[in-house]
Amino acid sequence: MIKMAIFWIFFSCVVLTVYAAKDSAIDTLGKSLDSIQSDDSIPEESTAEDNKQLVYTIVVDGAIGTVTNDRIATAIEKANENNAALLVIKLNTPGGFTKPTWEICKNILNSPVPVCTYISPSGARAGSAGVYITYASHFAAMAPTTNIGAAHPVSGGGKEIDSVMNEKVTNDAVAQIRAAAETRGRNAEWAERAVRESVSITDREALKLHVIDFRADNLKDLLRQINGKQVELPSGTQVMHLTNPQVEDLQISFIHIILNLITQPDIAFILFSLGTLGIMLELYNPGTILPGVVGTICLLLALYAFQTLPINYAGLALIILAIILFIAEIKIVSHGILTIGGLISLFFGGLMLIDTVDPALQVSKSILFTIVIFVGIVLALAILVVAKAARRRPFIGKEGLIGKIGTVRPDGMVFVEGALWKATSDEPLSDGDKVKVIGIDNLTLQVKKISNT
Repeated sequence: MIKMAIFWIFFSCVVLTVYAAKDSAIDTLGKSLDSIQSDDSIPEESTAEDNKQLVYTIVVDGAIGTVTNDRIATAIEKANENNAALLVIKLNTPGGFTKPTWEICKNILNSPVPVCTYISPSGARAGSAGVYITYASHFAAMAPTTNIGAAHPVSGGGKEIDSVMNEKVTNDAVAQIRAAAETRGRNAEWAERAVRESVSITDREALKLHVIDFRADNLKDLLRQINGKQVELPSGTQVMHLTNPQVEDLQISFIHIILNLITQPDIAFILFSLGTLGIMLELYNPGTILPGVVGTICLLLALYAFQTLPINYAGLALIILAIILFIAEIKIVSHGILTIGGLISLFFGGLMLIDTVDPALQVSKSILFTIVIFVGIVLALAILVVAKAARRRPFIGKEGLIGKIGTVRPDGMVFVEGALWKATSDEPLSDGDKVKVIGIDNLTLQVKKISNT
C-alpha cells in the first residue's frame, strides 16, 4: 500500500512538472524543428548539375550553447567535404554562453569554406554572442527590421562582473571582436562600443556603419549580392561564384534536438530536481522501483546538461545542501524544519545555478517556484505516508497476534484468530477463560488472563 502511494505521488509530480515546463520544452522543440524547414529556398533551375554551386544553410534560433557549437562545426565540416561554395547561418539569438561562442568564432575564422551569418527573418536579432559570430563570419548580412548589438560580457551571482575582473573580461572580449573586425574589414570602433557600452543598432544603421556587408530581403537576394565578391580563406583569396546556386538546408538531427532540449537551463534544472526527488522517495521507501529508476535517468541527463552549461558552484552547492537536508529528514525528527530549509536552499540554488545574469539563459522564476512547490508537496505527502505506516500496528504474522483476545480450550490450547496455539501464562488457566496475547516465543503464545465479560 505504501509503495503504491509513493508510486502515485511521484508519478503525479512528474506529470505536473512536465505540464509546468511544457511552454519551455515546446518553445525549444519548436525552434529546433523550425530549423528543419526552409523558408526561402531557391528553386532549382533546369541547368546542368555541374554548373550549380552548392550552398548549405543552417538555422540557429535561440541561445548559443554547446549544441549550437557542435551543429555549426558539423556544418562546416560537411560543407568542406562536399566542396560547397558557401555556408549560410540564419541567426536569431538573444546571446549565449562564452565558451561555445569562442569555439564557434574560432571554427568560422579557420573555416576552409566561406561562412555568411544572415540575421533573419524580420524581427530577429543578434544579441551578445550573436555579435561575435557575425563579426567572425566571412560575410555578414541582415534582413529588414532586425537588430544587432549589446555584447557586454556579464556573469553570475545576480550582478555584472565588477572591479578588476570586469576590466579583464571586457578587455579580452574587446580584443576578440576587434581582431575579428580587422580580419574581416568591418567597423572595429562600433564593435568595441557594443562590448563596452552595450549599444544596439538596426539593420539600416549596421549597413551604413559597415558593421555588416549586406542588407538582404531574403536568401536569394543575399546570394545575388555575394556573387562576385572576394573572400579571404586560409587557402588564399577566392572569388565567389553563385550564378546558379543550389541551396540545401542542413536539417537538425534528432539527437541534436534532444540534446538542445535537455541542455536548456529550465529543462536541466527540472531533470535534476526530478532525479533528486525520485532517489529521495526510493530512500524513504526502498523497493518502490519507479522513483529510483526514473530518478536515476533524470539525474544522469541533468549531469550531462550541467557539463555543457556555465554552472555557478555556489548555486550547485546550495542544491546539494537541499538534498542533504531532505535525506536528513528521513532520520531526524525535525517536524518539517529540515524540509523547509531544503526547499529554501533549492530555490536559491536554482536561482544562482547558471553563471549569467541574462534572463534568457537563466532558470526562469516560474519554473523555480513550480518545482519548489511540487517538491515540497511530494515530500510532505511521502513523509506523511511513511509516518502513518510506521505508526500502524502489524495485522499479519507473529507481530499481528500481539494484543489479540483468545479463548482457552479444555486441552489447554488457546484459540486465537481462527487457529489453535500452545500458550503459557503466569497464572492458572481454565477452559473458557479469555486471555490476551502479550508475547510470542517461537510458536508458543505468552498470554495474560483477563476478566470474562
